[in-house]
Amino acid sequence: VQLQASGGGLVQAGGSLRLSCAASARTSSSYIMGWFRQAPGKEREFVAAIRWSNSNTYYADSVKGRFTISRDNAKATVYLQMNSLKAEDTAVYYCAADTVYLGSAYRQSTYKFWGQGTLVTVSS
Repeated sequence: VQLQASGGGLVQAGGSLRLSCAASARTSSSYIMGWFRQAPGKEREFVAAIRWSNSNTYYADSVKGRFTISRDNAKATVYLQMNSLKAEDTAVYYCAADTVYLGSAYRQSTYKFWGQGTLVTVSS
């Protein structure tokens, strides 16, 4: 499965961006897809995830209430709507997926497939 992320860019604090991640293979009910991010000088961290089977969503505390993850089955695409952006949201955002959901949605080891990353820069 190949993942193609897009939608990053430069935005002012308080603004919004929507990231997209398209999977090359048809998704199934066992899929899980998520977003992680890595800020300069920091480790990659979990942002949000969604399960295909029941649309359960998971969020990091730092983005709850500001970010929304959603999916489009027909397009095999997951979206991350980011509102009320802050300077600390600046990072390279990576989408990730696996065809079978095992383990924790919050852990990087749960995901077998990774996209190339898209840069989000929030100016204060």
